[in-house]
Amino acid sequence: MVQFRCFLSLAVVAAFGSCKPASTTSAPAAPPPTESERPSAISVIKTAGSRPTVPPPAEIWKEFSGEKAFEEVRKQVEVGPRPSGSAELEKARMLIEESLRKSGWDIERQTFTDDTPHGPVNFVNLIARFSASGVHPAPGNTQRAIVCSHYDTKIFSTIRFVGASDGASSTGALLELARVLAMDPAMASQIELVFFDGEEAVVQFTDPSEPKADGLYGSRYYARQLGDRARQFKFGILWDMIGDRELTITIPPDAPATLSRGILGSAEALGVRQNFGFFSRTILDDHEPLLRVAHIPTIDLIDFDYVYWHTAEDTLEHTAPESLQKVGSVTLHYLRQTLAK
Repeated sequence: MVQFRCFLSLAVVAAFGSCKPASTTSAPAAPPPTESERPSAISVIKTAGSRPTVPPPAEIWKEFSGEKAFEEVRKQVEVGPRPSGSAELEKARMLIEESLRKSGWDIERQTFTDDTPHGPVNFVNLIARFSASGVHPAPGNTQRAIVCSHYDTKIFSTIRFVGASDGASSTGALLELARVLAMDPAMASQIELVFFDGEEAVVQFTDPSEPKADGLYGSRYYARQLGDRARQFKFGILWDMIGDRELTITIPPDAPATLSRGILGSAEALGVRQNFGFFSRTILDDHEPLLRVAHIPTIDLIDFDYVYWHTAEDTLEHTAPESLQKVGSVTLHYLRQTLAK
């Protein structure tokens, strides 16, 4: 999942307990990619996607269902541990694609291979776009905002880690967001949904600016590949660990001020402001490459006050539909207020 910036010393880590713990036993190295798995393979899955015949809901945020989102979370968790490069993550990926297709979204598989401390690993980002015109695949020049999440889980050799909040919660909520956005094709066509692979460090997070950084593999690759297209995006919203029953969204202090004010304003308008606040220290997460590499203002909506982070107890019973409901509704409220202008 995430960690604080903690590249200075092990002493700082010991003092604050803020770095991602490395597994105590090395996981087996990933096999080298075959010729058919080499980087740069991009495939597009076309969908027919039915179009709504009724006007979009005036208060679209009320359409977000925490229960439906939670069912998507459950499907991800039932796959089991889902580390990058595994057969289990491919199963999770297929579930994501199936749900997106049902909601009428076109999907691009952005595949690449990167070196990790355990050797080369194949990664797959999923990029979903919506066509308001009925032309498929959806054009890539109508999007003005990015809403994203990671869907992989961290490798552990000592515990069975299913990442109910850390990976599955934001993934399930993003699929419910896709369902609701499809009710408003004009707004949906302005949003790019991205499911990042390889957010988790294989061993231990290192500075993402380093040539062989560990962690944030998918978001770093996506940000680099945007190129000039990054200019079309006004902002990005990252979701991570949003399933905690005792929801406390901890916005990093480096979040763009306009985004912070807007999200908190939407939380206030929906009566859930008490669940949203700021964190005292910077958090390293998938928003960083969007901010630093692609130069897209991006906010990280994350509950880092989650006692089950990176433990075997990060399970469904410690997450709740109500938490997904709050984050999903606030995000939709902000999107409607901002993109309607």
